[in-house]
Amino acid sequence: MKQTFVFRNKTYQIDFGFIAILCVLWATSCFALYNAFNLISDGSGMGYLIRQIFWYVIGFATIFILTNFQNAVIFKYIHKAYRYLMYALIYLFFSRITATVLGFTLPLTPAINGAISWFQIPLIGSFQPSEFMKIVLIVMVCEIIDQHQKKYPHPTVKEDWYLIRDILKIILPPLILIFIQPDTGVFIIIAFTIFVIIACSGIRRGYVIGIIGLIIAVVAIFFFLYFYHQNVLDAVFDSYRLQRIESWLNPESYIQGSSNQLYTALLSLGSAGLTGYGLQANIISIPEAHTDFIFAAIGQCFGLLGTTFILIICATLDLYLCKIAYNTNNRRDRLIVVGVIAMLVYQQFQNIGMIVGLLPITGITLPLISYGGSSILSYFISFAIIMNISPATKKTIHLWNRHKKVV
Repeated sequence: MKQTFVFRNKTYQIDFGFIAILCVLWATSCFALYNAFNLISDGSGMGYLIRQIFWYVIGFATIFILTNFQNAVIFKYIHKAYRYLMYALIYLFFSRITATVLGFTLPLTPAINGAISWFQIPLIGSFQPSEFMKIVLIVMVCEIIDQHQKKYPHPTVKEDWYLIRDILKIILPPLILIFIQPDTGVFIIIAFTIFVIIACSGIRRGYVIGIIGLIIAVVAIFFFLYFYHQNVLDAVFDSYRLQRIESWLNPESYIQGSSNQLYTALLSLGSAGLTGYGLQANIISIPEAHTDFIFAAIGQCFGLLGTTFILIICATLDLYLCKIAYNTNNRRDRLIVVGVIAMLVYQQFQNIGMIVGLLPITGITLPLISYGGSSILSYFISFAIIMNISPATKKTIHLWNRHKKVV
């Protein structure tokens, strides 16, 4: 919660607890990147570290700027942000088409690991529109739910369907474009986050059960086709997506191929013991040690103690956000915090789960720990909104009175 204090007749409200947690995450992320220097094969480790520091500084500056405005002012530009991000996603879509048909991508949109999801901007770095679309969709969906509930205080079954329809209108276009890039990880994050928001909105339980049933049916049909009619999936999905399923189910059968990342991650964690091999150890090579597999890099160097610390700091942030949601009375604001919590927790669970073999690899990074400018900045935008939402304590701290004496 925000602390209110007066300094030289000016009132300030700062959530010191939130800021402290983010500072610890900043230090942890920088230390994790420094620790992974010997494991990074693509690019300069120092270069990644400097850019990570830069993006965290930009993130804190973003919080400072946005918390000087009310959320009502910020939300006025949400629809414009949605429009411009859609333009960016459409541009990436056409780049995907030219790459498939003509063999080249459009300017500023290189193919990275088979996906065309980023803009590569000279002197600045990469920009991933889907990362920012996650935050925009959370705010827009929460606004739709809030307006719907004000219009229909006691909605009927039909009126609840209107709500689902209105939400689908804004989330389906970006979801389809993101899936085509292809970026399955962000697609799932957005879909899961929106589902949690809808489930917590007070909508009829039947709709929630229906959505869960639909998800279970889709997953069941997918695995039925995967095991018995894989030729059908080959006509629908890219081969690399099916290879990730194969490497997840049978990691030891594809050690030199699609399951190499999973196998080396499991080997790193399993052999590190309680304390690991030490700072910047390079006993086992780990691909993408600064992004997707930074948790495995920490585990190799610092063992169970290192990975437990990461889990604790992630859980601390999650619980602090839960506390803010619990103490927030405004319905729309609470749903926004719930949406950010759902997005954050799912991304943490998916990243760590794929590294330990519980879930298939989807290219999702560990938020605020892995290297990534777009991810950091998008989360800090959401954190600025949450800091504006965070209720203030009743006690006011006076640091300096008009006679310039400390009280």
